[in-house]
Amino acid sequence: MSQPVEAGVAKVVGGLVRDQVARGWDVQVACPDEGWLAATVRDAGAQLLPWRATRSPGPSVPGETLALRRLVAAAEPHVLHLHSAKAGLAGRLAVRGSLPTVFQPHAWSFEAVTGPVQTATRLWERTAQRWTDLTINVSEAERATGAAAGITGRAVVIPNGVDPQAWTPRDRAATRAALGLEADGAPTVVCVGRLARQKGQDLLLEAWPAVRREVPDARLVLVGGGPDEAELRARADGSVSFVPGERLAEWYAAADVVAVPSRWEAGLPLVAMEAMASERSVVAFDVAGIGTYLGGSGTAVAPFDVPVLARELTARLLDPALAAHEAAIGRTVASTRFAAATSYETTATQLLSLLEAG
Repeated sequence: MSQPVEAGVAKVVGGLVRDQVARGWDVQVACPDEGWLAATVRDAGAQLLPWRATRSPGPSVPGETLALRRLVAAAEPHVLHLHSAKAGLAGRLAVRGSLPTVFQPHAWSFEAVTGPVQTATRLWERTAQRWTDLTINVSEAERATGAAAGITGRAVVIPNGVDPQAWTPRDRAATRAALGLEADGAPTVVCVGRLARQKGQDLLLEAWPAVRREVPDARLVLVGGGPDEAELRARADGSVSFVPGERLAEWYAAADVVAVPSRWEAGLPLVAMEAMASERSVVAFDVAGIGTYLGGSGTAVAPFDVPVLARELTARLLDPALAAHEAAIGRTVASTRFAAATSYETTATQLLSLLEAG
């Protein structure tokens, strides 16, 4: 089960669903009956179990938990796989260890909050381990963060992956023309992601004037929507464009460099993997050990160091040869270290071993 139903977590869940249906498994997915994930579940041939749930915890949690308990009782699954904090909360409260339960946080919930709320969230995650047979982390950094917070149950690391064939590099000039951009147009930075505090587009906008001072014709494209869109639009100048979170392969192809200014992640985010597979250089904040995964396909700067972020983006806009060299490395790294097929196979093995142990 999953909530959210869009963006990176939904992509991971959708890929797992398609893979497990292809294995002949009976896959049932509880998630809200709208958005990209619900459509993907249906298209994959899995059974959708509509579950009305908000993205964040709140007064609706008791009702959501009760509804989930009823869905699980009717579905009678052999293994329950919970994706992200909200499903992890409601799912473990609903089942309470009555069947094998896997939790995949996709970044710990306590990283998104501060103060007393963070303390309470850490306590919940420690308590919920009694109802968690296995935690799947997407990076060693995520596993270590959990361990440091006292989350000490059985855990494995399975990095996310991408299908290299789905992100085959495209002709840049032709793609720009198809997007309505000049074929030989301005140096372009693309940032793909939900417009929300976690993804750090506000920090990228803070860096942008420094980039423009060195590269006056530079263009920034923010791809996606989200709760911070109005605020970000108010801060942006005419060199910044906002476009829907669609046609991602084309936007990667149109980029000279892809920016990943996240405040926190679970590991190397899908956006970075997709950009690498699309043969584009990546500049990111080095959160969750992102720098250890790039393998020469770009650079990761100290978290929240806006001036250095601006400097590294500028360097690649002014030196296309550097960006092209890193991009070629990225394609190889994404195709070998981060192939989705490997991630799916390892996940299937872990789920089967859990079932056999039970």
